[in-house]
Amino acid sequence: MTDWRKIAYNALVSRALDDVEEETNRNRNSVPREHLVLYQFSARGHDVAQSILGSFINGPHDAAGAYYRSRPLLLAVGLSIEDALASPLGRTGGFSDGRDIGVVCNLPGVSAPTVLPMSGDVGSQYTPAAGWAQSIIYHRDTLKDATHKGAMAVALGGDASVATSGFWSALTMATTLKLPMLFYIEDNGLGISVKGDMQTPGSDIAKNLASFGNLFLRNGDGTNPAESEKLLGEVVKHVRSGAGPALIRLTVPRLSSHSGPDNQKGYRTDAEIAADAARDPLPKLRAHLVPGIISEKDWKALEGEVARDVGVALQGARARPAPTAEKIKRFVYAESPEAGDTTAMGGLSAKEIAALGGTETATEEGEMLRFADAVRRALRTELERNPKVVVFGEDVGVKGGVHLVTEGLQKKFGRERVFDTSLSEEGIIGRAVGMAIGGLMPVTEIQFRKYADPATEQLNNCGTMRWRTANRFAAPIVVRMPGGFGKDVGDPWHSLSAEVIFAHAIGWQVAMPSNSADAVGLLRAAMRSSNPSIFFEHRSLLMTSDGSARYPGDDFIVPFGKAKTLREGNEITVVTWGAMVHRCVPAAEQFGDKVELIDLRTIAPWDRNAVLESVMKTGRVLIVHEDTLTAGFGAEIAATIARETFWSLDAPVDRLAVEDVPMPYHENLLSAVLPNVTTIVERIDALLSV
Repeated sequence: MTDWRKIAYNALVSRALDDVEEETNRNRNSVPREHLVLYQFSARGHDVAQSILGSFINGPHDAAGAYYRSRPLLLAVGLSIEDALASPLGRTGGFSDGRDIGVVCNLPGVSAPTVLPMSGDVGSQYTPAAGWAQSIIYHRDTLKDATHKGAMAVALGGDASVATSGFWSALTMATTLKLPMLFYIEDNGLGISVKGDMQTPGSDIAKNLASFGNLFLRNGDGTNPAESEKLLGEVVKHVRSGAGPALIRLTVPRLSSHSGPDNQKGYRTDAEIAADAARDPLPKLRAHLVPGIISEKDWKALEGEVARDVGVALQGARARPAPTAEKIKRFVYAESPEAGDTTAMGGLSAKEIAALGGTETATEEGEMLRFADAVRRALRTELERNPKVVVFGEDVGVKGGVHLVTEGLQKKFGRERVFDTSLSEEGIIGRAVGMAIGGLMPVTEIQFRKYADPATEQLNNCGTMRWRTANRFAAPIVVRMPGGFGKDVGDPWHSLSAEVIFAHAIGWQVAMPSNSADAVGLLRAAMRSSNPSIFFEHRSLLMTSDGSARYPGDDFIVPFGKAKTLREGNEITVVTWGAMVHRCVPAAEQFGDKVELIDLRTIAPWDRNAVLESVMKTGRVLIVHEDTLTAGFGAEIAATIARETFWSLDAPVDRLAVEDVPMPYHENLLSAVLPNVTTIVERIDALLSV
């Protein structure tokens, strides 16, 4: 039974909040504007249809991926009015504790619907919503959790967002897998100033998708309450039945500028603005309800109730203190229980992680394994021990990965746990984010480091999630990513290293193991972490036996941020990581006990103490890495050493890296740009001579 009074209340509240915010940003009667809301996006015209949609999102495992004009939906599924005002005002509490713009919302669900953390970029809401939808199926069918039966994910977007890669990637996932997912497209005909015919041919995405397989479609007028309620009921019924995804397009007017600073008169005529005003859905909602469903007296009382509640909430929001700066560095990473609140929604619980155990002590009698075999064995062990682990990416299933690292895993664990994806890196990472928020442990594969570039938005949003939601949400995923030069071959596409990009990505852990044993320990640590992790698998180690080592055991863990001293020395420190370790070892051996060689193993976080203590002992340092020299991660290490150990240095801090050119293809050219044993020896010898 549709609760029309609640729908009307939420729509009226949303409109009142827009009134309040817009008034603070205008000069009225010679009174200067307060300008308290720096990012104001009105939902006028979208509010009634969203309030109706919110009445259908009521299951404990339902979730919505929304965007900056979705506050009416948030109100409909449980957001308090005070929080709805406090966050745009930048006050404490609310969505982000003043860390993110107020229109970028989130709402953790506790036996109630969840609103996934929104992002500031357009179209990025779709693939995490698809990931949540897939997690529903996994909980229901693989983990046998009957409470997920009938649950659904909803992705809200405007008509301009249907042109983004995120929309099409999510649509591919939803239709090929028949996910319980609803695409809710509110079409106001504008993407800021660009008309809808530039976003999709004919300006009607529902019509264009009529031949799309496994997609239930409805198309209607979002200003007509009865029609909207009827069509939404049909698509929700379809999705909840398990029949697959649905898409509904509702046309709505944009009764405001795109945002607070936008002057829409620069691209809209007065006639166009007036035509939209005539389609305002709020008077139509009143006409639909009064007097047949709600009396005139009750409607007036409802308006008074909304005015009172919004007034009280505004007072409460303004009374909240501004956030304090001393907490700004909290929640970049997960915190230990004694450090504070660790209640973020997403990933494994602390109890689940503790039950998996682990030790930093390796077994000594393990068999010798090549790098790829060791990674495969670590994946297999975690799949066996943790039913929430899922492994996926392009070609990881039947083929076993382009480097055969996942070979045989699908056959052993089934297509539900080890599966192939469509060719969309944004889809792979966004899907993983939604699945992680849904309580799973996704381990993804990006075939080569360079191929991660199309997923940049999703990677960035994943890394900052815990911080920007003030520890309300986190998405601990593992991204396995081969890269670097291959055996006697390179090229600008498959041989990119560029690990510094991820060292600079807030919130990510970055592992770059040089051998099989460390690969096992670091991958296991990543798969049991509360933080998202990049796990870099070097191509030369996958293609050769250079990284072979004894298997360290099924419980072995290497903590992130803990380097390994491979040999001790007293005159120079050499710091390196990844495949460069295997060029530094023979170089260091030529100098006896003069060289202290450190394998960082992880660069985010990196073991500052181990490096600084070594440099203070030796007085000299050479940093060797494969990434390009300018702004490579070696520069960060060098800057830290120069600052912290200046008075201990007997020679300038030196770096040896690729000289700022892409990785070349031919073996002769490759050898010319990469640091090798000879060049490393020469640089060590030069530093020792200072």
